[in-house]
Amino acid sequence: MRFAGKVALITAAANGIGRATAAIMAREGATVVAVDNHQGRLDEAVPALRQDRGKVEGKLVDALDPAQVDNLVAEVLRDHGRIDILVNAVGGSTVIDNPVVSTEKLTFGDWQKLIAFNLDATFLCTHAVIPPMKRQRSGKIVNLSSIAGRGLSFNSSSAYAAAKGGIIAFTRKLAHELGPDGINVNAIAPSVTLTERIRPHWEKRSQAAQAEEIERTPLRRVAEAVDQARVICFLASADADFVTGLTIDVTGGV
Repeated sequence: MRFAGKVALITAAANGIGRATAAIMAREGATVVAVDNHQGRLDEAVPALRQDRGKVEGKLVDALDPAQVDNLVAEVLRDHGRIDILVNAVGGSTVIDNPVVSTEKLTFGDWQKLIAFNLDATFLCTHAVIPPMKRQRSGKIVNLSSIAGRGLSFNSSSAYAAAKGGIIAFTRKLAHELGPDGINVNAIAPSVTLTERIRPHWEKRSQAAQAEEIERTPLRRVAEAVDQARVICFLASADADFVTGLTIDVTGGV
């Protein structure tokens, strides 16, 4: 029970990597505060996450809204007294119509949308939990970057790459700032992961394109959400107490 007695705040927790992470942490003893901006997804996810007697509560919050984030953190502190883990899982490339658009054809509006979606929530939630974690002299923050942030994605825009590269830099800088306060800050950089949002885009690819993606992955498959969640949970656990400032590529060897 790696997370017994811990309070974990997980954004985008109603599906995808966030939900897979919430499932593991709840199963291993955490009190999980599952945040999402869609009530229907929360209504379906929270009872499912409780099936293994996990302690899970849903919070309908727009993690890109500063006031809502501040209220969320205040509520969690009021109800539970502490926040031990923050997983910043909001992000992705599919908030624009063409996630693989070239820079030449990328509009400024879509650039702004991708930058905001992938950076703002991570900043806002992190900013809000720093004071209580400092008071505790402990905390684990795990961010979600992407291999696009390493310049290694064949299927993303330059805006997405820039945003996810920003997550890597933010993680490293924050680790230096917060290390003296006993707070670990790390990230993962996934390759293509078949979440609910990504799977339809994957299925639209030709068989040849899918085979090419699999062929360039040494482990010869694409990731599932749980593959990413397991590494997030390692970074959020005591097993990673002496790990900070690191971004782990979870890519099957790409």
